[in-house]
Amino acid sequence: MSTEIIIGIDLAGKKENPTGIALLKKLRVTTNIVYTNAEILEIITHKHPIVTAIDAPLSLPKKGSLRRADREMIKRGYKVFPPSLPAMMQLTLRGIEINKLITEKGYKTIEVHPTSTRKALNMPLKDWEEIQKTFKKLGLKGDVQLRMLKNHEIDAVTSALTAFLYINCQTEAIGNTEEGYIIVPKKTDWRTIRL
Repeated sequence: MSTEIIIGIDLAGKKENPTGIALLKKLRVTTNIVYTNAEILEIITHKHPIVTAIDAPLSLPKKGSLRRADREMIKRGYKVFPPSLPAMMQLTLRGIEINKLITEKGYKTIEVHPTSTRKALNMPLKDWEEIQKTFKKLGLKGDVQLRMLKNHEIDAVTSALTAFLYINCQTEAIGNTEEGYIIVPKKTDWRTIRL
């Protein structure tokens, strides 16, 4: 694994709610809970990630409730929610906003969906303790070894892991240019991944 920094963000719809953020450098993970866009931007501009993976829709459908990416994900058995659902709209709009702020500063972003990443890699989906144990078995160090992470941090680590696989050409982009792509690992077993 290179010395480049990768960032994963499990974005909250509301700024009052916790957003998980994970920094991945070599095999070391540092996680944190942040709240505001300013906090997120401060970390990104200070750390200069090669890519930032955001767990939130980064675009709205041109028409209807689903983007092409969402339809394709659902067809493949990945459970994503329509970005324009009333319950999702706040997250989608914040995702679009933070993505614009990050890319305007010259940083690369990708849209990810941690539960789909774990499904693609045959990892536990929602058993947070087992997911964290899996991270350790993968060889990740740092905060994953030191304490039990909050679920938002675990989703942020999964997002960063997706970005690592993306950099190493082990993902596919689902969707299209007009409405955006969701980055998902190529189907494999996590035990075959070499970090």
